[in-house]
Amino acid sequence: MSLAELHQGETVAKDLPLREDIRLLGTILGDTVRAQEGETVFGLVEGIRQTSVRFHRDEDQVARAELETLLNGLSPKQTTRIIRAFSYFSHLANIAEDLHHIRRTRAHDLAGSPPREGTLAHALDRAQQAGITPDQLRAFFADAVVSPVLTAHPTEVRRKSAQNREMEIARLLTERERVRLTPEERATSDEALRRAVLILWQTSILRWTRLTVLDEVENGLSYYGTTFLHELPRLYTALEDRLAVLDPTWAEREVPSFLRMGSWIGGDRDGNPFVTADVLRRAIRLQSTRALGFYLEELHELGGELSLNSRNVCVSEPLQALADRSPDRSERRRDEPYRRAISGVYARLAATAHALGLPEVQRHPVGDAPPYGSADELRAELDILDRSLKENGSAILARGRLRHLRRAVDLFGFHLASLDLRQNAEVHERTVGELLEVARPGTFYAGLAETARIALLLEELATPRLLASPFVAYSEETNAELAIFRTAAEMRRLYGPAAVTSCIISKAEGISDVLEVALLLKEAGLLRPGEGALDVNIVPLFETIPDLQRCPRVMDELLSLPGYRRLLERRGRVQEVMLGYSDSNKDGGFVTSGWELYKAEIGLVEVFRRHGIRLRLFHGRGGSVGRGGGPSYQAILAQPGGAVQGQIRITEQGETIAGKYANPELGRRNLEVLAAATLEASLLQPDRAAPREAYLAAMEELSAHAYRAYRGLVYETAGFERYFWESTVIGEIATLNIGSRPASRKRTRSIEDLRAIPWVFSWAQCRLMLPGWYGFGTAVGAWLEAHPEDGMSVLQAMYAEWPFFQMLLSNMDMVLAKSSLAIASRYAALVADAELREAVFQRIRTEWQASTEALLAIMGHRSLLEGNPLLARSLRHRLPYLDPLNHLQVELLRRHRASDGDERVLRGIQLTINGIAAGLRNTG
Repeated sequence: MSLAELHQGETVAKDLPLREDIRLLGTILGDTVRAQEGETVFGLVEGIRQTSVRFHRDEDQVARAELETLLNGLSPKQTTRIIRAFSYFSHLANIAEDLHHIRRTRAHDLAGSPPREGTLAHALDRAQQAGITPDQLRAFFADAVVSPVLTAHPTEVRRKSAQNREMEIARLLTERERVRLTPEERATSDEALRRAVLILWQTSILRWTRLTVLDEVENGLSYYGTTFLHELPRLYTALEDRLAVLDPTWAEREVPSFLRMGSWIGGDRDGNPFVTADVLRRAIRLQSTRALGFYLEELHELGGELSLNSRNVCVSEPLQALADRSPDRSERRRDEPYRRAISGVYARLAATAHALGLPEVQRHPVGDAPPYGSADELRAELDILDRSLKENGSAILARGRLRHLRRAVDLFGFHLASLDLRQNAEVHERTVGELLEVARPGTFYAGLAETARIALLLEELATPRLLASPFVAYSEETNAELAIFRTAAEMRRLYGPAAVTSCIISKAEGISDVLEVALLLKEAGLLRPGEGALDVNIVPLFETIPDLQRCPRVMDELLSLPGYRRLLERRGRVQEVMLGYSDSNKDGGFVTSGWELYKAEIGLVEVFRRHGIRLRLFHGRGGSVGRGGGPSYQAILAQPGGAVQGQIRITEQGETIAGKYANPELGRRNLEVLAAATLEASLLQPDRAAPREAYLAAMEELSAHAYRAYRGLVYETAGFERYFWESTVIGEIATLNIGSRPASRKRTRSIEDLRAIPWVFSWAQCRLMLPGWYGFGTAVGAWLEAHPEDGMSVLQAMYAEWPFFQMLLSNMDMVLAKSSLAIASRYAALVADAELREAVFQRIRTEWQASTEALLAIMGHRSLLEGNPLLARSLRHRLPYLDPLNHLQVELLRRHRASDGDERVLRGIQLTINGIAAGLRNTG
């Protein structure tokens, strides 16, 4: 047997539990369909499934013809049932795959395998091998900032009710594997699984009404109950224990809380008119309710655990004083100082909840007590319990629930997650313009040149005088903007400074965009000129290709302003800059977007180094490759030298949030990946040498060719806009109730005005994935023509040596593998204009072929995903279930657009969108 055959055999054996889980879930789903819909529908499902599997396994064209005959012969009612069956199979397969990833991780741990890439243990081992000293590690953790930021960008098409059932199925499968069940217990588990699948089948997977912003807030908060509140403290526990093994001095210290959660949900106003000051207030209130409710529950449980009697143990003086201050006067607990102290902490926290207007979070306290002034006061009293236990022979008790609760309070405070404000620069400009025109008539701010604007704004920022007057009737927009900033200041006073920490400026182009926000912050008391105090970060977001190209110069000029640098002194000499992956991709295509982002980072690193200001990059990544998605670990390590510096923020969007964080174990793993990659990028390659000049020049040339190809198709081809709207589900995506935000910024069909999310989502649905590869084939072809002798060898060397180029091609490999020209051609047939259809699709077909051939040649592979066999196997298993959904979606689109008035047709399209998204996973 060859090594390849041996490896294949090992892989098959490893995957056997996965196949068994999929088979089990598929059998239960099939039985459910048979029982609920009858033998006829079940027979159709099985016939379509088996025929599709035969076609994909053998490329049997007879099977393909049979499949088309079966699908075309369905009645409208049968169509809906088939779509639901195949969609649910994809969801159940996702559950099985996620659990298999966890299973393999546990198998490695149980076998004592060396720590794997992406774990903190691996990162710390690498640091030790590289000679990183304990002092260097301590310095890293003291200054590090790692923040995944949840957003409500709408690509999650499932209802929360469906997600909850899926989580229940995952829990039941995990229990079956990890616990040896008796025959009776196994029968009970089987029944519970069947019950969960039946509920899933009988639950509407789609929403009938559009989400409100507060619905989105609630959805985001659900991941705190399942994952973040529990798993983040456990991650820190494991990290501290690992550090203590490497260096015993860590046993006496705690790692600073460098990994914290952020959110945009309830604060992101860019293009969303439904985010108001009242919504901001209610969003933070909901967050606080979740945090304090968790603490109170944990305190209740902790009081039940720490029944230590003062006849048996000694306690510290501060602990005794804490117990004596408690309103708990029960004789039963007279000799139980820890319980009395905890009752007092509980009473104070309950009083805090009442003071914040959150009475719903509490059980009844034992008596009255003063509220806490801050979360730090709560943490300080929990620390008294911790020290008393450690000083009196009970250190192991301090390492349990109390340890996790103390860390949770430190991480989540009274605010749970730091909520960013975000608004478009144009809105800030109009607001400041109106304020100035009222306060200084004749200013005509909108007509001023950039230099004049900067001078005027700096003048206003230097004086404590406010512009807004309570006696002036401002426009609705200006009043709304002022209310947001004032509410942010109020929330910081109520819930702590971490409640609102940043203002993001969408479509930032120049210095005045930053100074306008500074002026609005001043109006709310969040910037105080006399003190040189700036309470929140002002974060410009550079999104388009031209914006990315000019951002180093803009930041250089901004940091050269003495008045602005003075404000940064109060921010720890740190300036955050956000880079937009989605809009830059829609603007310039995948290759150029990736390259301009990389160049922008190089330029920013140099500018900030020269000014002595620390750069913190905020990466606006989406779930799909076309929006900056892909593996987080590789993406962080592929950053240019000096771009991480121990601090990074990354958006988590749409269905990616559920995919990463719905399962607690998987969630913790994904959080750990962010922390580990940041540590490695900061300590092990902080000043990594720049790529060879030849590589930079080659990439610049490739980008120029790719940009022309992409722009030539998308923005310069007559009729392309029509082609896009007719050949994809973009119009029907807008009917899905998946978010509160409109699909376009303006009421047009223009691609320029279309948001990047539905743009990418639509191309994924028709299986073209165009934003993730278009232009690469043309670029490589032009490069090879210009460099016939060594062109390919240069590209192959770039792939072998340069992490950026490796990541670029790896992500492209994934999206090309998920695409299908055969499926896409069916969508192209929906375009009414035959000449337009043939002209555009032929260009796409040619480019896809060229891109695939170029990719394989550079990587040295014979087939797509040759270097990622796990994903390749996953796709092979999924495609027989995906293709029927695509076929049915096309037929339903045809009927819907022919003015078919049957509501079931539109509903069927929406269901196919759900199923295809589930089958492809990272599509939004």
